[in-house]
Amino acid sequence: MNSLRVIFAGTPEFASAHLQAILASHHQVIAVYTQPDRPAGRGQKMMPSPVKALAIEHDIAVLQPKTLRSEEAQKELAALNADLMVVVAYGLILPQAVLDTPKYGCINVHGSILPRWRGAAPIQRAIEAGDRESGVTIMQMDAGLDTGDMLRKAFCPIHPTDTASELHDRLITAGKQALTQTLDEIASGTTHPERQDDSQASYAHKLSKEEARLDWQKPAETLGRQVCAFNPWPVATTALDGTGIRVWAATTLTDTTTAEPGTLIKADREGLDIACAQGTLRVTHLQLAGSRAMTAQELLNSKKAMFSTGKRFS
Repeated sequence: MNSLRVIFAGTPEFASAHLQAILASHHQVIAVYTQPDRPAGRGQKMMPSPVKALAIEHDIAVLQPKTLRSEEAQKELAALNADLMVVVAYGLILPQAVLDTPKYGCINVHGSILPRWRGAAPIQRAIEAGDRESGVTIMQMDAGLDTGDMLRKAFCPIHPTDTASELHDRLITAGKQALTQTLDEIASGTTHPERQDDSQASYAHKLSKEEARLDWQKPAETLGRQVCAFNPWPVATTALDGTGIRVWAATTLTDTTTAEPGTLIKADREGLDIACAQGTLRVTHLQLAGSRAMTAQELLNSKKAMFSTGKRFS
């Protein structure tokens, strides 16, 4: 079987897992593109991306341009004489000149079943919307935002209690296999591109800290999905007596109540039951500002007076 000369472009852990899959295949990774090193941790030390760290481990050339729009960057890429560029959560826009440079163009690994959830946060938006299914789409890239022809789709379920972190890991497993199968098909000329139905498209807007605030005027089911979708970032938040609280895990109860939304109905070892516009949200894992995350039981052992029934979360 033919071996492709591949340029890989990606940055976070999701991308590095797919780079590892190519490295384990018979295809050749000739160079890696990734975002410039960023400061991280308390000391704000400059840290390489997970993709860069993996590339260095395998003695692969790493390029970190701030943009691919410059003539210099495009000439540097063209000189690599690649068959294909694989893009996974890279973080830079690829101009048409770059898309046209490799022999077989550029393909992208996207964390949804397109055309649903085009854009920056497909994993989180699928959970937030209550989707029961997600997956990975391998797409031939064009000038649009996740609009190119689909080369392969791999489906996986979304369970009611899935966090974004858990779905992320499941999509990595699906994506790695789909990617290597697609590379083999490109090498053998057996791909079957499928056009997207633009009328069915939805957009996964980038996450923000502001939208993570829980609005108790919403149904408990909506808030429960929000808690799952925003774990591990930006993490759902609320406040009690002026103290900020991060909500890491919660379950939805169908119990009806006449209490005002945001009212703490019950607090025990099972969790904090908070009234919503419809139903009740049981918070099971939370974190006070300046403290570590803990179970509701652990928090009640030390802060029981703070969580007396009848209090209102804002």
